[in-house]
Amino acid sequence: MLHLLDVRCKFLMMCLVSMSMLSAQVFACFFYFLVLLFFFKKTGLNIFATLNSIKYFILFLFFIFAARALALKGDSLFSFYGLSVTKQGLNDGFLVAFRFFLVMLTGLLFSSTTKPSSVKSAVQWFLKPVPFVPEKRVAVMISLSLSFMPVILKQAKEVSEAQKARCGDLQKNPIKRIIRLVLPLLKKTFLSADYLVLAMESRCYSDDRTDPEFTPSGKEFFFFAGSVVLSLSLVCL
Repeated sequence: MLHLLDVRCKFLMMCLVSMSMLSAQVFACFFYFLVLLFFFKKTGLNIFATLNSIKYFILFLFFIFAARALALKGDSLFSFYGLSVTKQGLNDGFLVAFRFFLVMLTGLLFSSTTKPSSVKSAVQWFLKPVPFVPEKRVAVMISLSLSFMPVILKQAKEVSEAQKARCGDLQKNPIKRIIRLVLPLLKKTFLSADYLVLAMESRCYSDDRTDPEFTPSGKEFFFFAGSVVLSLSLVCL
């Protein structure tokens, strides 16, 4: 269902639900999490493999949770080294981290059911009425950015494996390890970008191209109405 849905409708649904998450409470967040699990199962995605792919983002959410738990004042549960963990901080930290987690899952569900070319077409369609904005060029830039992300991750893995083969992982200084990873990665990324530019120029690429055609599945109204009801539920519950 999500694969055949019009990309413009999916864009609006994702933006609407993501903004509603800003005021969602714990019960509403768990309800939306169950909805996401249903669609993950319908699209054939493995939720555990998805969680493994965003493990560093989950670690980042843990730091957000810890920061909120230590920074927010309230009823102290326990203290250590002058830092106090409060009940209000734990509740607020969990809620904030859970909201970010659900927004990330929503984005992953969108990206896994949408082609990069469709994203480009949708961005171009949305920006076309905006004056003084080169919608075709902006759409191409966004599409290339999405396409380059897996390339950059693959190159980062290659650089890391090359350093491990040369015992680079034995370096104890974290700053040196980061520098030795980032500099070769930046060089490979810029070279890949240069090759892409040469390939586009050799094929006489220009912004004057045929506008994209959209093929709605006919179920967009029902999905959008459902997203509106879901957004209202997230705000009110």
